[in-house]
Amino acid sequence: MTKKFLIFLLLCVTNALHAANYLTFTAEADSSSFGIHSEWGNNNPDVQYSLDEGKSWEKLKSDTLIPLIHKGDKALLRGYNPQGFSSKVFMRDYTHFIMTGFITASGSVMSLIDGVGESKVIPSEACFQSLFMDCAGLTKAPELPATKLTDECYSFMFEGCKALIQAPQLPAMELTEECYRGMFEKCYRLNQAPQLPATEMADWCYMEMFSRCYSLTQAPELPATKLADSCYEEMFKECISLTQAPQLPATELVKECYREMFKECKNLMQAPELPAKKLAEYCYDGMFSKCNNLTQAPQLPATELEKSCYVGMFSGCSNLTQAPELPATKLSYACYSMMFSDCISLTQAPQLPATELADGCYRSMFSHCTSLTQAPKLPAMQLAKTCYTFMFDGCISLTKAPALPAKEMQEACYSCMFRKCTNLTKAPELPATQLADGCYEMMFWECSNLSEIKVNFTNWGKYRQLYSRKWDPRSCPLLFSSNDPRSKVISAMISMHFPHEGLDTTLWLEGVAQNGTFICPKELSKEFGEDKIPEGWKIKNK
Repeated sequence: MTKKFLIFLLLCVTNALHAANYLTFTAEADSSSFGIHSEWGNNNPDVQYSLDEGKSWEKLKSDTLIPLIHKGDKALLRGYNPQGFSSKVFMRDYTHFIMTGFITASGSVMSLIDGVGESKVIPSEACFQSLFMDCAGLTKAPELPATKLTDECYSFMFEGCKALIQAPQLPAMELTEECYRGMFEKCYRLNQAPQLPATEMADWCYMEMFSRCYSLTQAPELPATKLADSCYEEMFKECISLTQAPQLPATELVKECYREMFKECKNLMQAPELPAKKLAEYCYDGMFSKCNNLTQAPQLPATELEKSCYVGMFSGCSNLTQAPELPATKLSYACYSMMFSDCISLTQAPQLPATELADGCYRSMFSHCTSLTQAPKLPAMQLAKTCYTFMFDGCISLTKAPALPAKEMQEACYSCMFRKCTNLTKAPELPATQLADGCYEMMFWECSNLSEIKVNFTNWGKYRQLYSRKWDPRSCPLLFSSNDPRSKVISAMISMHFPHEGLDTTLWLEGVAQNGTFICPKELSKEFGEDKIPEGWKIKNK
Protein backbone atom coordinates (compact mmCIF):
# COMPACT_ATOMS: atom_id res chain seq x y z
CA MET A 1 0.00 0.00 0.00
CA THR A 2 1.18 3.53 -0.69
CA LYS A 3 1.67 6.06 2.09
CA LYS A 4 -1.08 8.30 0.67
CA PHE A 5 -3.56 5.39 0.60
CA LEU A 6 -2.79 4.55 4.23
CA ILE A 7 -3.38 8.15 5.20
CA PHE A 8 -6.64 8.19 3.30
CA LEU A 9 -7.71 4.92 4.92
CA LEU A 10 -6.89 6.32 8.35
CA LEU A 11 -9.01 9.39 7.64
CA CYS A 12 -11.93 7.24 6.53
CA VAL A 13 -11.79 5.09 9.69
CA THR A 14 -11.57 8.17 11.87
CA ASN A 15 -14.54 9.74 10.11
CA ALA A 16 -16.56 6.60 10.65
CA LEU A 17 -15.90 6.66 14.41
CA HIS A 18 -16.24 10.41 14.96
CA ALA A 19 -18.07 13.16 13.11
CA ALA A 20 -15.43 15.36 11.50
CA ASN A 21 -15.31 19.04 12.39
CA TYR A 22 -13.96 20.39 9.13
CA LEU A 23 -12.91 23.98 8.64
CA THR A 24 -15.82 25.34 6.59
CA PHE A 25 -16.14 28.42 4.40
CA THR A 26 -19.70 29.66 3.70
CA ALA A 27 -20.44 32.43 1.22
CA GLU A 28 -22.20 35.44 2.73
CA ALA A 29 -22.64 37.05 -0.67
CA ASP A 30 -22.93 35.90 -4.27
CA SER A 31 -19.75 35.62 -6.32
CA SER A 32 -17.45 34.99 -3.37
CA SER A 33 -14.30 32.86 -3.68
CA PHE A 34 -11.34 31.54 -1.73
CA GLY A 35 -7.88 30.24 -2.44
CA ILE A 36 -4.50 29.73 -0.83
CA HIS A 37 -1.09 31.30 -1.30
CA SER A 38 2.34 30.28 -0.04
CA GLU A 39 4.89 33.03 0.53
CA TRP A 40 8.25 32.53 -1.16
CA GLY A 41 6.78 29.49 -2.96
CA ASN A 42 8.58 26.98 -0.75
CA ASN A 43 5.92 26.13 1.85
CA ASN A 44 3.11 24.07 0.35
CA PRO A 45 1.05 22.20 2.95
CA ASP A 46 -1.50 19.54 2.05
CA VAL A 47 -4.92 21.21 1.68
CA GLN A 48 -8.04 19.66 0.16
CA TYR A 49 -11.52 21.07 -0.32
CA SER A 50 -14.98 19.62 -0.93
CA LEU A 51 -17.97 21.39 -2.44
CA ASP A 52 -20.38 18.47 -1.93
CA GLU A 53 -20.46 17.96 1.86
CA GLY A 54 -17.38 15.73 1.84
CA LYS A 55 -18.41 13.22 -0.81
CA SER A 56 -15.46 14.14 -3.00
CA TRP A 57 -12.25 16.05 -2.37
CA GLU A 58 -9.90 18.06 -4.56
CA LYS A 59 -6.42 19.41 -3.86
CA LEU A 60 -6.41 23.17 -3.28
CA LYS A 61 -3.71 24.48 -5.56
CA SER A 62 -1.74 27.60 -4.70
CA ASP A 63 -3.15 30.87 -6.12
CA THR A 64 -6.22 29.16 -7.64
CA LEU A 65 -9.53 30.74 -6.63
CA ILE A 66 -12.44 28.39 -5.89
CA PRO A 67 -15.79 30.07 -6.60
CA LEU A 68 -18.68 30.07 -4.17
CA ILE A 69 -21.20 31.27 -6.70
CA HIS A 70 -24.28 31.74 -4.56
CA LYS A 71 -24.83 33.00 -1.05
CA GLY A 72 -24.92 29.97 1.24
CA ASP A 73 -22.55 27.85 -0.87
CA LYS A 74 -20.11 25.89 1.30
CA ALA A 75 -16.64 24.45 1.08
CA LEU A 76 -15.16 21.96 3.55
CA LEU A 77 -11.40 22.01 4.04
CA ARG A 78 -8.98 19.48 5.45
CA GLY A 79 -5.33 18.55 5.30
CA TYR A 80 -2.81 16.16 6.76
CA ASN A 81 0.05 18.26 8.08
CA PRO A 82 1.31 16.58 11.25
CA GLN A 83 4.53 18.64 11.14
CA GLY A 84 2.65 21.93 10.96
CA PHE A 85 0.84 24.07 8.42
CA SER A 86 3.25 26.99 7.93
CA SER A 87 6.95 26.73 8.57
CA LYS A 88 9.41 29.19 10.05
CA VAL A 89 12.33 28.79 7.69
CA PHE A 90 12.32 32.47 6.77
CA MET A 91 10.88 35.51 8.53
CA ARG A 92 7.66 35.52 6.48
CA ASP A 93 7.62 31.95 5.17
CA TYR A 94 3.95 31.15 5.68
CA THR A 95 0.83 29.97 3.87
CA HIS A 96 -2.37 32.00 4.00
CA PHE A 97 -5.85 32.02 2.53
CA ILE A 98 -7.03 34.58 0.02
CA MET A 99 -10.69 35.59 -0.33
CA THR A 100 -13.04 37.70 -2.41
CA GLY A 101 -16.58 38.69 -1.49
CA PHE A 102 -17.76 37.87 2.03
CA ILE A 103 -17.21 34.53 3.74
CA THR A 104 -17.84 33.11 7.22
CA ALA A 105 -15.53 30.48 8.62
CA SER A 106 -16.74 27.74 10.96
CA GLY A 107 -15.56 24.36 12.18
CA SER A 108 -12.10 23.68 13.53
CA VAL A 109 -8.96 25.09 12.02
CA MET A 110 -7.26 21.92 13.27
CA SER A 111 -8.76 19.95 10.35
CA LEU A 112 -5.85 21.44 8.40
CA ILE A 113 -3.53 19.48 10.70
CA ASP A 114 -5.23 16.12 11.40
CA GLY A 115 -7.79 15.99 8.60
CA VAL A 116 -10.80 15.88 10.92
CA GLY A 117 -10.50 18.78 13.36
CA GLU A 118 -10.11 16.84 16.59
CA SER A 119 -6.56 17.65 17.65
CA LYS A 120 -5.99 20.23 20.37
CA VAL A 121 -2.22 20.30 20.04
CA ILE A 122 -0.49 22.70 17.63
CA PRO A 123 2.50 20.79 16.25
CA SER A 124 4.98 23.49 15.18
CA GLU A 125 6.16 27.06 15.63
CA ALA A 126 4.37 29.70 13.53
CA CYS A 127 1.89 27.00 12.52
CA PHE A 128 -1.04 29.31 11.65
CA GLN A 129 0.92 32.55 11.36
CA SER A 130 -0.97 35.04 9.16
CA LEU A 131 -3.40 32.30 8.04
CA PHE A 132 -6.20 34.77 7.21
CA MET A 133 -4.04 37.88 6.82
CA ASP A 134 -5.79 40.60 4.80
CA CYS A 135 -8.91 38.48 4.20
CA ALA A 136 -10.97 41.66 4.24
CA GLY A 137 -14.22 39.76 3.57
CA LEU A 138 -13.91 37.26 6.43
CA THR A 139 -16.88 37.97 8.71
CA LYS A 140 -16.52 35.13 11.21
CA ALA A 141 -13.47 33.27 12.52
CA PRO A 142 -13.25 29.46 12.81
CA GLU A 143 -12.86 27.54 16.05
CA LEU A 144 -9.39 27.54 17.61
CA PRO A 145 -9.68 24.66 20.09
CA ALA A 146 -5.98 24.09 20.78
CA THR A 147 -4.99 24.02 24.44
CA LYS A 148 -1.31 23.40 23.76
CA LEU A 149 0.29 26.25 21.85
CA THR A 150 3.69 26.87 20.24
CA ASP A 151 5.78 29.99 19.67
CA GLU A 152 4.11 32.36 17.17
CA CYS A 153 1.37 29.79 16.45
CA TYR A 154 -1.42 32.37 15.95
CA SER A 155 0.73 35.47 15.32
CA PHE A 156 -0.94 37.92 12.91
CA MET A 157 -3.51 35.20 12.13
CA PHE A 158 -6.38 37.63 11.40
CA GLU A 159 -4.35 40.78 10.71
CA GLY A 160 -6.26 43.06 8.36
CA CYS A 161 -9.55 41.12 8.53
CA LYS A 162 -11.53 44.33 8.30
CA ALA A 163 -15.00 42.70 8.38
CA LEU A 164 -14.37 40.45 11.38
CA ILE A 165 -16.68 41.43 14.25
CA GLN A 166 -16.16 38.77 16.92
CA ALA A 167 -13.04 36.93 17.97
CA PRO A 168 -13.04 33.15 18.54
CA GLN A 169 -12.61 31.59 21.97
CA LEU A 170 -9.02 31.02 23.08
CA PRO A 171 -9.06 28.27 25.71
CA ALA A 172 -5.30 27.79 26.21
CA MET A 173 -4.11 28.37 29.77
CA GLU A 174 -0.38 28.08 29.04
CA LEU A 175 1.00 30.66 26.66
CA THR A 176 4.12 30.66 24.49
CA GLU A 177 6.35 33.34 23.02
CA GLU A 178 4.48 35.56 20.52
CA CYS A 179 1.57 33.09 20.44
CA TYR A 180 -1.10 35.80 20.00
CA ARG A 181 1.13 38.59 18.70
CA GLY A 182 -0.74 40.87 16.30
CA MET A 183 -3.49 38.26 16.07
CA PHE A 184 -6.32 40.76 15.43
CA GLU A 185 -4.28 43.78 14.39
CA LYS A 186 -6.20 46.10 12.03
CA CYS A 187 -9.49 44.22 12.52
CA TYR A 188 -11.29 47.53 12.28
CA ARG A 189 -14.83 46.19 13.01
CA LEU A 190 -13.92 43.82 15.82
CA ASN A 191 -16.08 44.85 18.78
CA GLN A 192 -15.82 41.81 21.02
CA ALA A 193 -12.58 40.37 22.33
CA PRO A 194 -12.18 36.79 23.63
CA GLN A 195 -11.60 35.89 27.25
CA LEU A 196 -7.92 35.59 28.13
CA PRO A 197 -7.81 33.33 31.19
CA ALA A 198 -4.05 32.67 31.39
CA THR A 199 -2.44 33.83 34.61
CA GLU A 200 1.19 33.36 33.58
CA MET A 201 2.57 35.23 30.59
CA ALA A 202 5.22 34.43 27.98
CA ASP A 203 7.48 36.93 26.20
CA TRP A 204 5.54 39.03 23.63
CA CYS A 205 2.46 36.77 24.05
CA TYR A 206 -0.19 39.55 23.70
CA MET A 207 2.00 42.07 21.88
CA GLU A 208 -0.07 44.11 19.33
CA MET A 209 -2.92 41.61 19.76
CA PHE A 210 -5.72 44.18 19.28
CA SER A 211 -3.67 47.03 17.87
CA ARG A 212 -5.83 49.32 15.70
CA CYS A 213 -9.07 47.51 16.46
CA TYR A 214 -10.99 50.76 16.03
CA SER A 215 -14.40 49.37 17.11
CA LEU A 216 -13.30 47.59 20.27
CA THR A 217 -15.09 49.25 23.18
CA GLN A 218 -14.26 46.87 26.01
CA ALA A 219 -11.03 45.09 26.80
CA PRO A 220 -10.96 41.54 28.17
CA GLU A 221 -9.99 40.87 31.77
CA LEU A 222 -6.26 40.38 32.26
CA PRO A 223 -5.87 38.35 35.47
CA ALA A 224 -2.16 37.58 35.10
CA THR A 225 0.01 38.35 38.10
CA LYS A 226 3.22 36.95 36.64
CA LEU A 227 4.33 38.94 33.61
CA ALA A 228 6.93 38.40 30.88
CA ASP A 229 8.99 40.74 28.71
CA SER A 230 6.80 42.84 26.38
CA CYS A 231 3.79 40.67 27.19
CA TYR A 232 1.27 43.54 26.83
CA GLU A 233 3.33 45.80 24.56
CA GLU A 234 1.05 47.75 22.16
CA MET A 235 -1.79 45.35 23.01
CA PHE A 236 -4.54 47.99 22.58
CA LYS A 237 -2.58 50.61 20.64
CA GLU A 238 -4.91 52.91 18.67
CA CYS A 239 -8.08 51.23 19.96
CA ILE A 240 -9.82 54.56 19.57
CA SER A 241 -13.24 53.35 20.88
CA LEU A 242 -11.87 51.85 24.08
CA THR A 243 -13.18 53.88 27.04
CA GLN A 244 -12.09 51.77 30.00
CA ALA A 245 -8.90 49.84 30.65
CA PRO A 246 -8.80 46.42 32.33
CA GLN A 247 -7.39 45.94 35.80
CA LEU A 248 -3.66 45.20 35.93
CA PRO A 249 -3.01 43.42 39.23
CA ALA A 250 0.68 42.57 38.81
CA THR A 251 2.93 44.03 41.49
CA GLU A 252 6.27 43.02 39.96
CA LEU A 253 6.93 44.29 36.47
CA VAL A 254 9.33 43.12 33.77
CA LYS A 255 11.07 44.74 30.82
CA GLU A 256 8.71 46.61 28.46
CA CYS A 257 5.66 44.79 29.88
CA TYR A 258 3.19 47.70 29.42
CA ARG A 259 5.09 49.56 26.70
CA GLU A 260 2.62 51.63 24.61
CA MET A 261 -0.18 49.35 25.82
CA PHE A 262 -2.88 52.03 25.42
CA LYS A 263 -1.05 54.47 23.16
CA GLU A 264 -3.46 56.65 21.15
CA CYS A 265 -6.55 55.21 22.83
CA LYS A 266 -8.11 58.61 22.31
CA ASN A 267 -11.37 57.89 24.18
CA LEU A 268 -9.84 56.21 27.21
CA MET A 269 -11.15 58.23 30.14
CA GLN A 270 -9.79 56.32 33.10
CA ALA A 271 -6.47 54.59 33.60
CA PRO A 272 -6.22 51.38 35.63
CA GLU A 273 -4.58 51.25 39.04
CA LEU A 274 -0.86 50.52 38.82
CA PRO A 275 0.07 49.01 42.18
CA ALA A 276 3.54 47.80 41.25
CA LYS A 277 6.34 48.88 43.54
CA LYS A 278 9.04 47.01 41.65
CA LEU A 279 9.58 48.45 38.18
CA ALA A 280 11.62 47.32 35.18
CA GLU A 281 13.31 48.90 32.17
CA TYR A 282 10.81 50.65 29.87
CA CYS A 283 7.91 49.04 31.78
CA TYR A 284 5.56 52.05 31.38
CA ASP A 285 7.18 53.49 28.24
CA GLY A 286 4.50 55.40 26.32
CA MET A 287 1.76 53.46 28.09
CA PHE A 288 -0.87 56.22 27.81
CA SER A 289 0.81 58.38 25.18
CA LYS A 290 -1.73 60.50 23.25
CA CYS A 291 -4.71 59.32 25.31
CA ASN A 292 -6.39 62.65 24.69
CA ASN A 293 -9.40 62.14 27.01
CA LEU A 294 -7.41 61.01 30.02
CA THR A 295 -7.69 63.74 32.66
CA GLN A 296 -6.14 62.09 35.71
CA ALA A 297 -3.11 59.87 36.01
CA PRO A 298 -3.07 56.80 38.27
CA GLN A 299 -1.00 56.74 41.44
CA LEU A 300 2.59 55.62 40.97
CA PRO A 301 3.83 54.37 44.35
CA ALA A 302 7.16 52.91 43.23
CA THR A 303 10.24 54.31 44.94
CA GLU A 304 12.79 52.11 43.17
CA LEU A 305 13.03 53.09 39.52
CA GLU A 306 14.68 51.50 36.51
CA LYS A 307 16.08 52.68 33.19
CA SER A 308 13.47 54.63 31.17
CA CYS A 309 10.66 53.18 33.30
CA TYR A 310 8.30 56.15 32.83
CA VAL A 311 9.63 57.48 29.51
CA GLY A 312 6.82 59.17 27.57
CA MET A 313 4.19 57.56 29.80
CA PHE A 314 1.65 60.40 29.42
CA SER A 315 3.23 62.19 26.48
CA GLY A 316 0.61 63.99 24.41
CA CYS A 317 -2.25 63.48 26.91
CA SER A 318 -3.68 66.84 25.97
CA ASN A 319 -6.46 66.87 28.63
CA LEU A 320 -4.40 65.60 31.55
CA THR A 321 -4.79 68.11 34.36
CA GLN A 322 -3.48 66.18 37.33
CA ALA A 323 -0.14 64.42 37.62
CA PRO A 324 0.64 61.69 40.16
CA GLU A 325 3.03 61.98 43.07
CA LEU A 326 6.55 60.80 42.27
CA PRO A 327 8.09 59.80 45.60
CA ALA A 328 11.39 58.33 44.41
CA THR A 329 14.49 60.00 45.81
CA LYS A 330 16.99 58.02 43.75
CA LEU A 331 16.55 58.15 39.98
CA SER A 332 17.62 55.95 37.07
CA TYR A 333 18.74 56.66 33.52
CA ALA A 334 16.03 58.60 31.61
CA CYS A 335 13.42 57.43 34.12
CA TYR A 336 11.14 60.50 33.73
CA SER A 337 12.21 61.43 30.20
CA MET A 338 9.28 62.96 28.25
CA MET A 339 6.88 61.67 30.89
CA PHE A 340 4.47 64.61 30.53
CA SER A 341 5.71 66.17 27.29
CA ASP A 342 2.93 67.90 25.30
CA CYS A 343 0.45 67.65 28.20
CA ILE A 344 -0.92 71.05 27.26
CA SER A 345 -3.59 71.15 30.03
CA LEU A 346 -1.26 70.33 32.90
CA THR A 347 -1.07 73.40 35.14
CA GLN A 348 0.85 72.03 38.10
CA ALA A 349 3.84 69.70 38.20
CA PRO A 350 4.30 67.05 40.89
CA GLN A 351 6.92 67.48 43.58
CA LEU A 352 10.30 66.05 42.65
CA PRO A 353 12.09 65.17 45.88
CA ALA A 354 14.95 63.23 44.29
CA THR A 355 18.41 64.18 45.45
CA GLU A 356 20.30 61.46 43.58
CA LEU A 357 19.98 62.01 39.83
CA ALA A 358 20.94 59.93 36.80
CA ASP A 359 21.85 60.71 33.19
CA GLY A 360 18.85 62.08 31.28
CA CYS A 361 16.52 61.53 34.25
CA TYR A 362 14.33 64.64 33.70
CA ARG A 363 15.04 65.14 30.00
CA SER A 364 12.02 66.76 28.29
CA MET A 365 9.83 65.78 31.25
CA PHE A 366 7.50 68.79 30.85
CA SER A 367 8.46 69.94 27.37
CA HIS A 368 5.64 71.86 25.68
CA CYS A 369 3.39 71.78 28.76
CA THR A 370 2.03 75.10 27.62
CA SER A 371 -0.31 75.61 30.64
CA LEU A 372 2.31 74.90 33.30
CA THR A 373 2.68 78.05 35.41
CA GLN A 374 4.91 76.85 38.22
CA ALA A 375 7.92 74.57 38.22
CA PRO A 376 8.64 72.10 41.04
CA LYS A 377 11.58 72.52 43.40
CA LEU A 378 14.77 70.79 42.26
CA PRO A 379 16.76 70.10 45.43
CA ALA A 380 19.57 67.96 44.01
CA MET A 381 23.05 69.27 44.74
CA GLN A 382 24.83 66.77 42.50
CA LEU A 383 23.88 66.67 38.83
CA ALA A 384 24.23 64.07 36.07
CA LYS A 385 24.79 64.27 32.33
CA THR A 386 21.78 65.76 30.46
CA CYS A 387 19.73 65.48 33.68
CA TYR A 388 17.60 68.61 33.05
CA THR A 389 17.98 68.84 29.26
CA PHE A 390 14.79 70.25 27.63
CA MET A 391 12.94 69.80 30.95
CA PHE A 392 10.70 72.89 30.51
CA ASP A 393 11.25 73.44 26.79
CA GLY A 394 8.31 75.37 25.34
CA CYS A 395 6.52 75.95 28.68
CA ILE A 396 5.22 79.30 27.52
CA SER A 397 3.12 79.97 30.68
CA LEU A 398 5.98 79.41 33.12
CA THR A 399 6.69 82.70 34.88
CA LYS A 400 9.21 81.62 37.50
CA ALA A 401 12.08 79.19 37.30
CA PRO A 402 13.05 76.95 40.22
CA ALA A 403 16.25 77.54 42.17
CA LEU A 404 19.22 75.59 40.81
CA PRO A 405 21.53 75.14 43.83
CA ALA A 406 24.08 72.72 42.34
CA LYS A 407 27.57 74.19 42.03
CA GLU A 408 29.26 71.41 40.05
CA MET A 409 28.17 71.07 36.45
CA GLN A 410 27.90 67.96 34.25
CA GLU A 411 27.83 67.59 30.47
CA ALA A 412 24.70 69.27 29.00
CA CYS A 413 23.05 69.24 32.44
CA TYR A 414 20.97 72.40 31.80
CA SER A 415 21.05 72.38 28.00
CA CYS A 416 17.79 73.80 26.57
CA MET A 417 16.20 73.56 30.01
CA PHE A 418 14.02 76.69 29.63
CA ARG A 419 14.13 77.00 25.85
CA LYS A 420 11.21 79.09 24.53
CA CYS A 421 9.78 79.84 28.00
CA THR A 422 8.54 83.15 26.67
CA ASN A 423 6.97 84.40 29.93
CA LEU A 424 10.06 83.84 32.03
CA THR A 425 11.45 87.24 33.08
CA LYS A 426 14.25 86.30 35.48
CA ALA A 427 16.66 83.42 35.33
CA PRO A 428 17.58 81.48 38.47
CA GLU A 429 20.99 82.28 39.86
CA LEU A 430 23.68 80.03 38.43
CA PRO A 431 26.15 79.45 41.29
CA ALA A 432 28.67 77.25 39.45
CA THR A 433 32.16 78.72 39.13
CA GLN A 434 33.36 76.10 36.63
CA LEU A 435 31.48 75.04 33.51
CA ALA A 436 31.16 71.65 31.82
CA ASP A 437 30.66 70.64 28.20
CA GLY A 438 27.46 72.24 26.95
CA CYS A 439 26.11 72.75 30.46
CA TYR A 440 24.27 76.02 29.59
CA GLU A 441 23.89 75.49 25.86
CA MET A 442 20.63 77.10 24.64
CA MET A 443 19.43 77.14 28.25
CA PHE A 444 17.28 80.29 27.77
CA TRP A 445 17.07 80.30 23.97
CA GLU A 446 14.20 82.54 22.77
CA CYS A 447 13.00 83.36 26.28
CA SER A 448 11.86 86.64 24.77
CA ASN A 449 10.93 88.35 28.07
CA LEU A 450 13.99 87.29 30.05
CA SER A 451 15.78 90.43 31.24
CA GLU A 452 17.99 89.40 34.16
CA ILE A 453 20.54 86.70 34.84
CA LYS A 454 23.16 86.26 37.55
CA VAL A 455 26.19 84.00 37.05
CA ASN A 456 29.26 83.08 39.10
CA PHE A 457 31.69 81.65 36.54
CA THR A 458 34.73 83.73 35.64
CA ASN A 459 35.78 82.27 32.28
CA TRP A 460 33.86 81.71 29.05
CA GLY A 461 36.15 78.87 28.15
CA LYS A 462 37.27 77.90 24.66
CA TYR A 463 35.36 76.73 21.63
CA ARG A 464 35.47 72.96 21.53
CA GLN A 465 33.48 69.93 20.47
CA LEU A 466 30.52 69.78 22.82
CA TYR A 467 28.86 66.52 21.87
CA SER A 468 30.04 63.26 20.44
CA ARG A 469 27.25 61.01 21.59
CA LYS A 470 24.59 58.98 19.83
CA TRP A 471 21.28 60.73 19.27
CA ASP A 472 18.28 58.86 20.66
CA PRO A 473 15.23 60.10 18.72
CA ARG A 474 12.88 58.65 21.39
CA SER A 475 14.24 60.85 24.14
CA CYS A 476 15.90 63.87 22.54
CA PRO A 477 13.63 66.03 20.33
CA LEU A 478 14.98 68.11 17.48
CA LEU A 479 16.10 71.57 18.51
CA PHE A 480 14.61 73.37 15.52
CA SER A 481 13.99 72.93 11.81
CA SER A 482 16.97 72.35 9.58
CA ASN A 483 16.33 75.54 7.57
CA ASP A 484 16.63 77.74 10.66
CA PRO A 485 19.81 79.87 10.39
CA ARG A 486 20.69 78.93 13.96
CA SER A 487 20.84 75.26 12.97
CA LYS A 488 24.65 75.44 13.02
CA VAL A 489 24.36 73.95 16.51
CA ILE A 490 22.90 70.73 15.09
CA SER A 491 24.48 70.74 11.66
CA ALA A 492 25.47 67.11 12.00
CA MET A 493 22.21 65.87 13.52
CA ILE A 494 21.09 64.43 10.18
CA SER A 495 23.38 61.54 10.94
CA MET A 496 23.02 59.47 14.09
CA HIS A 497 25.86 61.41 15.73
CA PHE A 498 25.90 65.17 16.15
CA PRO A 499 29.27 66.53 17.23
CA HIS A 500 29.65 70.30 16.92
CA GLU A 501 31.94 73.04 18.17
CA GLY A 502 30.84 75.74 20.53
CA LEU A 503 31.07 77.22 23.99
CA ASP A 504 29.43 75.73 27.04
CA THR A 505 27.07 78.73 26.70
CA THR A 506 26.37 78.36 22.96
CA LEU A 507 23.19 80.32 22.08
CA TRP A 508 22.22 80.32 25.75
CA LEU A 509 20.71 83.84 25.69
CA GLU A 510 19.85 84.07 22.00
CA GLY A 511 16.44 85.72 21.49
CA VAL A 512 15.99 87.12 25.02
CA ALA A 513 14.66 90.63 25.78
CA GLN A 514 16.45 93.47 23.99
CA ASN A 515 17.23 95.19 27.27
CA GLY A 516 18.31 93.48 30.45
CA THR A 517 20.87 93.16 33.23
CA PHE A 518 23.76 90.70 33.27
CA ILE A 519 25.17 90.23 36.79
CA CYS A 520 28.56 88.55 36.94
CA PRO A 521 31.94 88.48 38.73
CA LYS A 522 34.19 91.33 37.72
CA GLU A 523 36.82 88.79 36.55
CA LEU A 524 34.57 87.59 33.72
CA SER A 525 35.53 89.01 30.33
CA LYS A 526 32.81 91.42 29.19
CA GLU A 527 32.15 90.02 25.71
CA PHE A 528 28.91 90.36 23.78
CA GLY A 529 27.26 88.01 21.31
CA GLU A 530 24.78 85.17 20.97
CA ASP A 531 27.01 82.85 23.02
CA LYS A 532 27.91 85.34 25.74
CA ILE A 533 26.30 88.59 26.96
CA PRO A 534 23.29 89.75 24.90
CA GLU A 535 23.79 92.90 22.87
CA GLY A 536 22.10 95.91 24.53
CA TRP A 537 22.20 94.50 28.06
CA LYS A 538 23.77 96.36 31.01
CA ILE A 539 26.54 94.68 32.94
CA LYS A 540 26.58 94.72 36.72
CA ASN A 541 29.54 93.38 38.63
CA LYS A 542 28.92 91.41 41.78
